[in-house]
Amino acid sequence: MRLERNGNDVRLITKNGHNWTDRFPWIVESALKNREQHLVMDGEAVVLGVDGASDFNALHSRKNDHEVQLYAFDALAVGGEDLRLLSLEMRKTNLARLLRGRPGHLHRPFESGEIGPDLFRAACRMGLEGIVSKRRDRRYIAGRSREWVKIKNRSDPAFTRVMDAHQ
Repeated sequence: MRLERNGNDVRLITKNGHNWTDRFPWIVESALKNREQHLVMDGEAVVLGVDGASDFNALHSRKNDHEVQLYAFDALAVGGEDLRLLSLEMRKTNLARLLRGRPGHLHRPFESGEIGPDLFRAACRMGLEGIVSKRRDRRYIAGRSREWVKIKNRSDPAFTRVMDAHQ
């Protein structure tokens, strides 16, 4: 999901171009509380379960729309400045500064180094959907790209849903 704020106007746009601004009021309210009047962030809408993990079924039930938060993972523009040509590492620095102490947005720290296999095993042990790995020295590219890899936990219900949809 892409969050766009321009003054008092906030829009939440899905990867398929749907406007879900009215669906997730807490994200909109949180964006309006940010000191930055002009920003664009890339992230994922989530409902957190009692264990603190994202609950895909709760999100898609539409019964919890008032609880949906944004896992922000990239800053595409801040203060009217386009950041997409900067490296991921620089965009993450901007994102951390932008979200410091802000309710309703969850920022996950940027993990650098050769930790992919260990991080993936830990995500599987925690029952998470998987991980996304991106090159820290690359600019932003919208949509699927050779610059990033999504690895799914085969025992997660989301993996089963994807496999069932392709049969």
